[in-house]
Amino acid sequence: MKIIDWYIIKKFFSTFIFTMLIITVIAVVIDTSEKADDFVKSGLNTRQIIGAYYIGFIPFIMSMIFPLMVFIAVIYFTSKMAGRSEFIAIMTGGVRYNRMLRPYLIGSIFLSVIFWIASQTMVPRANVIRTDFQANYVDRNSSYTADPTKGSSYYLRVDSVTYVGMRYYDTANKSANNFFLQKIKNNQAYYNLRADRIKWDTAKKKWKLSDAIERKINGLSETVRKINDTNINLNVKPAELKRDEYLKDKLTTAELKNFIHMEEVRGVEGLNIYKVENYHRDATPFSVIILTMIGAIIASQKIRGGSGLHLALGIIMAAFFVIMDKFAVTFSTKGHLSPVIAAWLPNIIFTIVALWLYKRTPK
Repeated sequence: MKIIDWYIIKKFFSTFIFTMLIITVIAVVIDTSEKADDFVKSGLNTRQIIGAYYIGFIPFIMSMIFPLMVFIAVIYFTSKMAGRSEFIAIMTGGVRYNRMLRPYLIGSIFLSVIFWIASQTMVPRANVIRTDFQANYVDRNSSYTADPTKGSSYYLRVDSVTYVGMRYYDTANKSANNFFLQKIKNNQAYYNLRADRIKWDTAKKKWKLSDAIERKINGLSETVRKINDTNINLNVKPAELKRDEYLKDKLTTAELKNFIHMEEVRGVEGLNIYKVENYHRDATPFSVIILTMIGAIIASQKIRGGSGLHLALGIIMAAFFVIMDKFAVTFSTKGHLSPVIAAWLPNIIFTIVALWLYKRTPK
């Protein structure tokens, strides 16, 4: 590391921190104005709102804008250096173009690692705070009232041969109606259990069935038995039956991977949204490196129009990156695009763009 490296890295980090703080403050102000009514209805004072919401919201918004703020910061300070002909002086002094990009690479890797570590645990923990407030004080005040019975029926596989289903599950009472359990082997059902009502027994940590009928099937013969009350272990806990639209944001990466694995074992469909989130937590930090190199290559050239033109070009490219990412996620969750491809597709395309820009840049 030489003086020129420390000089560029210092400008890199200081500009990034300043840009991140400014945009975060603006985001907080906008969010406060939008949720002012919800804050008043919550009955919480300012200190409680900060502790119950903004402690979680600030890390969330920073994680959303992190790669783009790095990109904008790189373009801004690099364009300023190019406008003062600093890069011309550096290369005139015998520094090769590749060598000049080294501090950008070092700085981007450092920020990428920090972002990756935060994405695995810290941001999900912050999202627990944010989403709990959102669910308790914002969503319940929404003018949209959902059908209370919608989404209260569950059908899942609890092991390799056992399938269960229940209707009208009540998350408060931890109970449901019209329960059935069926065991299938070699495409033939050999056990069936139905009950009018099922309820979680907190003391025994098992499910209690009421008015159940058990059927054991052996070829053409069938044994039927009526059971008034019985306890069974379904390998499913009440918390796993509660639908949480914020779940993917609240789980740490280890918890998210375990959740995906358990849901796949149970035969649950529609898991692409969770898989994309899992792959995103690795892909997004890597995008910091790609966007940094693109920003450095674009803005290091002194052109007519200066920083304004560089920033305009940077914002356009950032917009394309975001749009591409959203489309890829949509095609994966609603279509048949592989989750890993959906998460990494913007990085792959922008890596190609970075290589193309690098090759055509005068050195």
